Amino acid sequence: LCAAVPLKDMKLLDVKLGQLPTWLAMRDFTPSGIVGALRRAAFWFGEFTFPHKFLVQVWPSQIPVFVLGDTKGNAQRAPRLLRPPSRGPLPGWRPFSSSQASGKLPGSDLREIDAGSSAEAVGEEEEEEEDEGVEFGTLSNKFSSRKYYHKTTSRFQNLKLQEGEEEPERKLRRGPKNSPYWYFLKCKALIKEDKLAEALELFEVQMLKEERVQPEESNYTVLIGGCGRVGYVKKAFRLYNDMKKRGLTPTEATYTALFNACAESPWKDSGLQSALKLRQQLKSKNEELNLITYHALLKVCALCSDLRMCFDVLKEMVHKGHVLTAETFSFLLMSCIKDSENGFRYALQVWKEMTKLGIKADSHIYNLMLRAARDCGIGDPVVASEVLLRPAHDNSSQLRLAPGRQKEKVKNQKKKGSESAAAVQLDVEAMEKQLFWESSVRPEEPIRQQNKDVNCAETEPAALDSPSVAHGRTGALMRRGQNKTEQEQARLSQKLRFCNLPNLLDSRMADAAVVSLGTAATPSDRLALMGDAEGFLNKMKDDNAEPNIKTFTLLAELVGPQSPSESSLLALLDEHKVKVDVTFFNTLIRKKSKQGDLEGAKSVLPALVKRGLSPNLQTFCNLAIACHREKDGLQLLSDLKRSGVTPNKYIYSTLIAAAVRQLDYSYLTEILRDMRNNQVPPNEVIIRQLEFAAQYPPKFDRYKSKNPYLEKIDGFRGYYYRWLKVMAGEETPHPWEKYRTAKRAVDDHKEEAVQEQPGQ
Repeated sequence: LCAAVPLKDMKLLDVKLGQLPTWLAMRDFTPSGIVGALRRAAFWFGEFTFPHKFLVQVWPSQIPVFVLGDTKGNAQRAPRLLRPPSRGPLPGWRPFSSSQASGKLPGSDLREIDAGSSAEAVGEEEEEEEDEGVEFGTLSNKFSSRKYYHKTTSRFQNLKLQEGEEEPERKLRRGPKNSPYWYFLKCKALIKEDKLAEALELFEVQMLKEERVQPEESNYTVLIGGCGRVGYVKKAFRLYNDMKKRGLTPTEATYTALFNACAESPWKDSGLQSALKLRQQLKSKNEELNLITYHALLKVCALCSDLRMCFDVLKEMVHKGHVLTAETFSFLLMSCIKDSENGFRYALQVWKEMTKLGIKADSHIYNLMLRAARDCGIGDPVVASEVLLRPAHDNSSQLRLAPGRQKEKVKNQKKKGSESAAAVQLDVEAMEKQLFWESSVRPEEPIRQQNKDVNCAETEPAALDSPSVAHGRTGALMRRGQNKTEQEQARLSQKLRFCNLPNLLDSRMADAAVVSLGTAATPSDRLALMGDAEGFLNKMKDDNAEPNIKTFTLLAELVGPQSPSESSLLALLDEHKVKVDVTFFNTLIRKKSKQGDLEGAKSVLPALVKRGLSPNLQTFCNLAIACHREKDGLQLLSDLKRSGVTPNKYIYSTLIAAAVRQLDYSYLTEILRDMRNNQVPPNEVIIRQLEFAAQYPPKFDRYKSKNPYLEKIDGFRGYYYRWLKVMAGEETPHPWEKYRTAKRAVDDHKEEAVQEQPGQ
């Protein structure tokens, strides 16, 4: 144990309140004691406040200059010590040689010194005799081992040693330093090559620690942009905070990159909260955002929130005087796609508002419309008919914006008055009300009219020979003025040529015969509302939008099975001179496999090879969807083995799902045995599937009745539990793992675990 420190030697901060009078009485208030205290305070102040400067002390009637040296070991020759010959040096102060100044860095050899002034006073006369006639730099070496000139403790030494062990001091790079612009170009090139971790390492280690180059705003912005593309939200905001601590002013490009990072975050709730917090900070600072930054904010709302929040941002954009573009409406369409029930109707309404502004759609917007037709429904047919088939002159309360309006300053808006801004905001609100019409106003009158028509049709079946309402092939359109013969001819003509169907994307459509929309339940029905494949491509041609391979891949998912449009897709690809890829053929194979047509899926392979393409693992995974029988699945695995291809976890997961649906436990056992032979580690999805298959049905009693499907479940359970012991599971990688170095991964492990739990 450490010995108790006497009260006389205690520091002021260590003295208790009751001991303070006694401690003050023990102080040395003599002139020599006061001078010693001042000497110690001067050295403490000079060592920790100005470590890179030379300490110069001026005393009346003498000017001694003492060279302590800077932290780099550089020493300069000072003028000769000037003092009257009759007086000695100041008590407690001693001149030092240049060899002492050029020694090791302060702190490399810590030594405690005795602060008593009595021992120094004894040797003053001897030192005065030795110093006579001695010039600066010619003193003896008895002071050369003295490196530290203030008191220290063992605890301070231990802290120094611990810091040196944790983070070894990096060697400074020799030679000319690179400029911040050079680092900007280097980091930008690494990010383009998808080497974000190397770019961060270059910036944080070589630039900041080794070369100690002062970074600029562009260095931080390019890295924040790289983090934003991969959704690395935490690192993006950490760079942003470091940027502000260095006194650098963020630009609009910086805010755009931050919003983009929030939009691409793997955890949408966390990304939305970060974006809203940043937006509130910008509002408090009265920061003016440009159109690109607003688009990034719209992207956050579209991917992380809903359509109503997108309209809040749209109101602010219009109020600030920004001109809406095709990209603005593309983000609104992305938000519509998130609504699986009414998203297709919302997308058609947004399309109509865009065409009213005179904005022509590009290929990206057309692809978004195809995605809406594939993933979303039309909602209530009565509401959709009322909103989409209403004449143009009835939509008087919708958005009216001059496409050529330029951005106005806030001062000009105040001078001209707030009436124009309020009118523009009211138009956006009218557009929002039009989209969410069924939630605010319940269309009771159309429902009553529809019920009345249904009752009339039931009571008067003979009236069908007169002008009537009939369903077409798609069940999506209802026309008036057709008899039975005309209906049959219409069905045949629609089967042969679908471009004759009304196209809701065409604002010039004036088909008064279409009175309502039916239940567009399938993707092919919703595609028919846009003119089917040929009508859709003709509309793209009118808007000078070139279709790409993604357009045809989406069309392959939307066209009806065994339809003329499906067989003519390859001819349309050649007509538009679009280069086909493996993904297009994989889509056709997947579509046929979902219908259970294994032979039809295999028939696509010769066309794939004819185009000079080779099937990939995704192709075999799509073929595995149609392998419902054990014979087909094992044949697929053997064909892969003969081809030298090892099945991946996705192929096995697809086969396991088909076997579980059939309750074929012998098939499951063979699949697991093949996984073990190929050493394919199961992931979380496969384990969940197998755990479900290993459970008995909740109401199954094997002693009461016999179930042929569950006879082999006990054998499968036994093999499955032995299989788990020998198979190594695949750990789900963290989304940001490949963008972090080893040290950052260790530092952020605990904090990332806390962040993942609410997001997952």
